[in-house]
Amino acid sequence: MPSYRHPKIASSEITPRQVYLRRREFLGAATLGAMALYGAGKASAAALSAVESKYKVDEKTTPIKDVTTYNNFYEFGLDKGDPAALSGDFKPLPWTVKVDGMVNKPGTFDVEALMKEFPIEERTYRMRCVEAWSMVIPWNGFPLSALLDKVEPLGSAKYVAFETVVRPEEMPGQKGFFQSLDWPYVEGLRLDEARHALTLLAVGLYGETLPNQNGAPIRLVVPWKYGFKGIKSIVRITLTDQQPKNTWQVTNPQEYGFYANVNPAVDHPRWSQATERRIGQSGFFGASRHPTLPFNGYADEVASLYAGMDLKANF
Repeated sequence: MPSYRHPKIASSEITPRQVYLRRREFLGAATLGAMALYGAGKASAAALSAVESKYKVDEKTTPIKDVTTYNNFYEFGLDKGDPAALSGDFKPLPWTVKVDGMVNKPGTFDVEALMKEFPIEERTYRMRCVEAWSMVIPWNGFPLSALLDKVEPLGSAKYVAFETVVRPEEMPGQKGFFQSLDWPYVEGLRLDEARHALTLLAVGLYGETLPNQNGAPIRLVVPWKYGFKGIKSIVRITLTDQQPKNTWQVTNPQEYGFYANVNPAVDHPRWSQATERRIGQSGFFGASRHPTLPFNGYADEVASLYAGMDLKANF
């Protein structure tokens, strides 16, 4: 696999921790140790001990206030500000993830135990939303492949399916007779995509545990795919020999496919994917726009996964 050559982001470009902590004061977070996360049934911001990673990009990171207040998380509401405003009652701890299906060693795993078992890495990735906006985010997490190795997939397994929690009493977007989506939110990857070194199970960002609105306590990050593939608040991972559906593919198959690889040559039916609006940056005439890169700039690492495939048909 090609080596990752992007130079590291200067530490001066990372938002200072004190700025991040001021943003979280409205949650009334108690002073906690690095892993003392329970409090009154809610997770509060806690520092994570993360090892340096080679996975960096040479771009300015998105301000933490934008990363944590401009979100798609329909379980909390349809507007970008709803997840931050309406997720205060969500209780992400204690939390377990069930891993089952075509594996030798299925199990149900406590997230905090996994965070102690697998070294937490800091990885700064580009994130490209299918809506043609983007961010650069310093994630903290561990490779999905580490968890898959733990459960030992069978040779017949070809895909990995993911499922988000359903808690309408805590997630107001899941309440009511008319729903924006069918719950639970589901996603899927091919097994080789899931095992790829770039594929991350994130448990934090900016050196702190994940905020509720960003998918606490554990979410998927696949940086060469559109952001909707990054399923949040995961409760189940299933190995299967059948290609799983994903929520947006089921909802609107004409616009959203299984693969969702970032591809500037394939427009969304309602907008161009050739450029993107970088959240948190301004240009001379308004928001800063960037050219969208094939596979979101990760082509050297992942293009070989799709050799011989028609990426317009397999969108």
